[in-house]
Amino acid sequence: MVSFTPDAYDEVIDHAREGKPYEICGVLGGRHDGDEARVEFVRRVENVSETPRVNYLMEPEDQLAAIDDVEERGDVVGFYHSHPEGPRQPSETDADRANWPRHSYVIVSLGRDEPFVGSWRWTGEAFDDEEVVVDSD
Repeated sequence: MVSFTPDAYDEVIDHAREGKPYEICGVLGGRHDGDEARVEFVRRVENVSETPRVNYLMEPEDQLAAIDDVEERGDVVGFYHSHPEGPRQPSETDADRANWPRHSYVIVSLGRDEPFVGSWRWTGEAFDDEEVVVDSD
């Protein structure tokens, strides 16, 4: 399970909407403890993919700076990106690029009227679907 503060949840959706029609990406920060994770803040990272409508590639220096910033404030919970028109689940490319076992990979899909926020935990070999919860204030 991954839980979000309302502000962090809104931030990933806002970032996806602002970036549309391109994919956006970033790092999720908060508390990471085994099977449970809590996203308390978000650090945006520039997408430098040559095909940003259908892929994301985190700018390497920006990604490292984001991870450093997150680790100064808490734990890296995982990563997020959007599928502006695409599917709600991770793509084959998403699986190829995943390299943080036991961390959450969140996708914001804007392909319908309402945004969909899904999360998958990377096992090191595959994605396992995980529940997304928004904490109440």
